[in-house]
Amino acid sequence: MFEPGHLHRASLPGQIDYTVDLYYEVRRDPKEGPMLHFRMEGQIAGKAFTDEFELHRDTAFNFASVASRVAAKHGLPTNHSLVMRSHDEFDKMFNDIREKLGAKPGETVNFDHLEKDGL
Repeated sequence: MFEPGHLHRASLPGQIDYTVDLYYEVRRDPKEGPMLHFRMEGQIAGKAFTDEFELHRDTAFNFASVASRVAAKHGLPTNHSLVMRSHDEFDKMFNDIREKLGAKPGETVNFDHLEKDGL
């Protein structure tokens, strides 16, 4: 389920039991500028977790990769995708992030941000 600023995912029958909520918002950092802040919370195989990460404006569109790594760190098998399972919701989330950041296709990426954001 997607709504602006929030993506909810739950396991399908036959998968490891999980529920994950991914919340996001733009925050202004005085030094780094606009940052997309993410908070993930939920449970994987009965174990609750909460985690947070931030991405620079120009690297924010790699959120699915980072969210997948965070989920794997908390026990979700790497072959379970939080974002790509329902591609229409991913598209809506991607467009919502683009709108919130005022981003346009073709904008440059600062390669220093890739390293800072762990990408």
